[in-house]
Amino acid sequence: MNESLTLYIAAFVDELAKTGVRDVVVSPGSRSTPLAIMMAEHPEMRIHMNLDERSAAFFALGMAKAKRHPVALLCTSGTAAANYFPALVEAYYSRIPLVVVTADRPHELRDVGAPQAIDQLNIYGKYAKWFVEMALPERTPEMLRYARTMAARAASIAMSAPAGPVHLNFPLREPLMPVIQKETWQQIEAKEPSYTKVIAGKATVDRKQLGELYHQLVSVKNGLIVCGPMDYPEFAEAVTELAEMLDYPILADPLSQLRSGSHSKEYIIDCYDAILKDEMIAASLVPDVVIRFGAMPVSKPLFLLLKRYPSIRQIVVDGGGGWREPTLMASYMVHCDEVEFCRQLIEMAGRKLRKSEWSATWKAINDIAKSVLLEEQAESELFEGKVFTELSQLLPSGATLFVGNSMPIRDADTFFFTTDKQIRILANRGANGIDGVVSSALGASAVTEPLVLVIGDLSFYHDLNGLLAAKMHGLHATIIVLNNNGGGIFSFLPQANHKKHFEMLFGTPTDLQFMHAVRMYEGNYQNSKTWDEFRHHVARSLTTDGLHVIEVCTSRETNVKIHRLLWERVSQEIAEFLGKRRMA
Repeated sequence: MNESLTLYIAAFVDELAKTGVRDVVVSPGSRSTPLAIMMAEHPEMRIHMNLDERSAAFFALGMAKAKRHPVALLCTSGTAAANYFPALVEAYYSRIPLVVVTADRPHELRDVGAPQAIDQLNIYGKYAKWFVEMALPERTPEMLRYARTMAARAASIAMSAPAGPVHLNFPLREPLMPVIQKETWQQIEAKEPSYTKVIAGKATVDRKQLGELYHQLVSVKNGLIVCGPMDYPEFAEAVTELAEMLDYPILADPLSQLRSGSHSKEYIIDCYDAILKDEMIAASLVPDVVIRFGAMPVSKPLFLLLKRYPSIRQIVVDGGGGWREPTLMASYMVHCDEVEFCRQLIEMAGRKLRKSEWSATWKAINDIAKSVLLEEQAESELFEGKVFTELSQLLPSGATLFVGNSMPIRDADTFFFTTDKQIRILANRGANGIDGVVSSALGASAVTEPLVLVIGDLSFYHDLNGLLAAKMHGLHATIIVLNNNGGGIFSFLPQANHKKHFEMLFGTPTDLQFMHAVRMYEGNYQNSKTWDEFRHHVARSLTTDGLHVIEVCTSRETNVKIHRLLWERVSQEIAEFLGKRRMA
């Protein structure tokens, strides 16, 4: 046994706990033994075992996303660390704080053919905000303070804007078993409440510069506020108050957290994607100025509108100091905390400025679009978009809706309308991949419930092994699998016109029977063949513990047909309304 190793690792673990990092997702391994045991021994640490490192990393990402706070990851040396890579890419782009701890062979066993020894230095490249190769364990006071300082620094950097993953690589020599004693934690205490407390502030801008922006905004009537993925609890009230003050409609992405909650919905436009699909209608709704918060929204028609009209003055506000502006058309990049930006502009105005026909028009056509989308969803059809309309009614206040990428997130954008219920909508929209979504959602379910995941069949297949976490940790979650037997989104793209190779290269049907996999992980499986069955299955899953998988089988061809019919009807109704208004 190694007392120096014990005290060094204990100092690191204890300080990590003092920073508030209490949840650790661990995958089994030998070289990580002292870290795993000391984390399990710490009275304030919660261990979540996940056998597959790839799934473990996404599970931790989902937990951190739901908590809005760093979660730690621990694995052994070798390719175990490499399996974290996809989740770290997602965490980097979606700004999710993770503290990644990898065990490693000591220096003398590197590059000499030793087993499970790969080059782990900076293995994640730019996708780790910060990397440190930890010193070899020693028990001197200086080295114990060093271990504590590195823990405090790691948690602080992971959480500071823009949040993201950090990586600490621990070279460890045998013997690897720590000396476990009751007095260990008292022995390594250096200072209460922590050795190094990091205090971070929010980004602000010079009041004079903000005043210049304010005077530009109050001179423009035809403005929009665009809100992409955002998950700050205070943002909804601040931005809706700003919208009311400026009389600017808010085009609210489903991940903006603006479509549900107790805040005012008067200015929320939730059907903008369907509205802007018609280029003629979009051309009549070109704003003079756009204030944009968060990452770029899901909607492609909105992206094209911002891209096609360079006359639009775009003001992109990012408290993380990033450059999330793929249109390349921004007039201003404002590195300021989003809530503070709104509040300062509201303070400058002091009162509501005006009422405009522009705002009234947006609200009217949004009502038209919503009415069409609700009326035209046939009760007899198992239509993928209607799943979200149903869920907005079925989910209780306080629920979390996790949405898979590809078609599900786009259907959430179109068919999940505003509600006064508090429903938090999450997704992995950093890299927009279909991998790791099951694990991410189950990680979130370990923090908040009830949780419902809506996912496509290929994405579900891609992360089937993530279901083990539900069994191991007794999680309560509902997974709705929209099974159109392949890559449904490709049916909307030009590739669909090339019939010869479409199914082999893009459609990729698998003909899998998911019930067998669900039952292997001791989950409850249901196949909803009607909307009445769907409502019954969802309602039961929300009130019954355990993992529930509800499969909804649809036709890709029918799905495309219904979507296009709905978009056409929306465009027709809005065009008639705008035509009558012009003639009046």
